[in-house]
Amino acid sequence: MTDRTASSEGAVGAPEGLDDLPITKEQLLDWYRQMALIRRVEELAAKAYTQRKILGFCHLYIGQEAVCVGATAALRSEDTVVAAYRDHGQAIAKGASPKEVMAELFGKRTGITKGVGGSMHMGNADINFFGGFGIVGGHVPLAAGAAFASRYRNDDAVSLCYFGDGAAQQGAFFEALALSQLWKLPAVYLCENNYYAMGTSLDRQSYLTDMSRRGDGVGMRRWQFEGFDVVDVYRNVKAAVDYARSGAGPVILEAVTYRYRGHSMSDPAKYRKEGELEQKKEQDGIKSAANRLRADHGVSDADLDAIKKSVEEEAQEAYRFAEQSEVPDPAHLYDYTYAPAESTDG
Repeated sequence: MTDRTASSEGAVGAPEGLDDLPITKEQLLDWYRQMALIRRVEELAAKAYTQRKILGFCHLYIGQEAVCVGATAALRSEDTVVAAYRDHGQAIAKGASPKEVMAELFGKRTGITKGVGGSMHMGNADINFFGGFGIVGGHVPLAAGAAFASRYRNDDAVSLCYFGDGAAQQGAFFEALALSQLWKLPAVYLCENNYYAMGTSLDRQSYLTDMSRRGDGVGMRRWQFEGFDVVDVYRNVKAAVDYARSGAGPVILEAVTYRYRGHSMSDPAKYRKEGELEQKKEQDGIKSAANRLRADHGVSDADLDAIKKSVEEEAQEAYRFAEQSEVPDPAHLYDYTYAPAESTDG
């Protein structure tokens, strides 16, 4: 029998030399704009929700923008992303337009899933974005499946899976890790630890507070990093993606981040400690990127203001587009429930 006892040697910690990976001015400007755009779209979504133009659940990504923008920058276009239900920003980062994301939130037929998915179920096969999913932790095995498909096809693609600290307590999550490591699948599991699984702080729900350590039980390469600086996120996720793409096996990461709003729009977030939110905002990813641009690349405040103006125009246009789009035709309600039946004529 083959001895598959996992060795802990070399399994823990980020590779050396991450800080040596150069970041150009153009890259950082693009990431800054993406983060600012995602935040503004989310702020307008919050406005629309309070006006009942968006109904149902709505989970905002405000505060976590550096994670999805930095992580997506580390991917190739053919790489697959699987997400949970806090997915608006992740979809935009992967290539979805703000118009189709906002229209989906409004339940319009021009939305990314034709207005029938809503906030929690965005997806587009053309950009290899497969999410979101509303069952906590239930999407993680799907990311393992995407990685298995890539391995089977030998197409050199990687599967990136976003999940929260709450999902790291689910059984399906552990099963996906076990099979991924056993078969050395090209997958990166990225925990966005925003401190609260719905409304319960991490230290009240888990003895472990570093969710990357979930990989220790299967011998998976893992490490934790701060997820507030988009450059740090990019460097860490790129190292993990390169490792997985090389055939060495999957990686589990934890990006320590923070959400500024409640779990959903119906959550007032009164469980936070006094002053905690204000303290975390000092590490804001958009501010961090702006400071880097000023200090490292000589970008002026006027240049940053011009980006903000452009972002505002694009976000407002997405809002108008969503308002003016038509609702789905009820005749097509079941179009995406069953696969089309093959014709038996002839």
